[in-house]
Amino acid sequence: MNSQVLKYCTLSISATFARYNSLFYFMKLTLTFCLIFFLFFGLSTNLKAQSNLEAGIRLGKYISFDATIPVGLAPRLHTAVYFDRFGIGSYLDWVFVLPNGPEGLRFYPGLGPQFWFEGDFDFDIAGSFGVEYAFDFPLVVGIDWRPAFRTTDDFDFRTSNIGVTARFRFGEVIKFAPANE
Repeated sequence: MNSQVLKYCTLSISATFARYNSLFYFMKLTLTFCLIFFLFFGLSTNLKAQSNLEAGIRLGKYISFDATIPVGLAPRLHTAVYFDRFGIGSYLDWVFVLPNGPEGLRFYPGLGPQFWFEGDFDFDIAGSFGVEYAFDFPLVVGIDWRPAFRTTDDFDFRTSNIGVTARFRFGEVIKFAPANE
């Protein structure tokens, strides 16, 4: 009887360590991917687009306060505070304009973490993909999609976070233009 209990405990402990080893390996792999992604897009200098400081609301699967903070020529820090299930997200977006496209229309891919505090704590690595239009007056409207890979507990990929944003733009209107102009 004691040998069976000892054998069960040994197997249980080794399975737990194997799970955490794979989690740490996955986290290292994810952080390496994020670093390469940020360096690749962050060092690209073929864009002249800039962002303004913006703040507003995002309506979708989760209602959130949404803000953007410029951090360079093309990248911007895009933050969100979610209210339905309390959480925060922060994404580094790269803003692009279409050559010969409508003035004020821009699109962005981005990547960043999401932390969820209500209920069980969850940590996600999320993408942020969107299209937005900046009017001549201080209003920016857009639609975005934030798929996320949940890294805690169930390692789940979530794709249903689609939302519509309306943000107030602070400061003067910065015109977006392709770099080759």
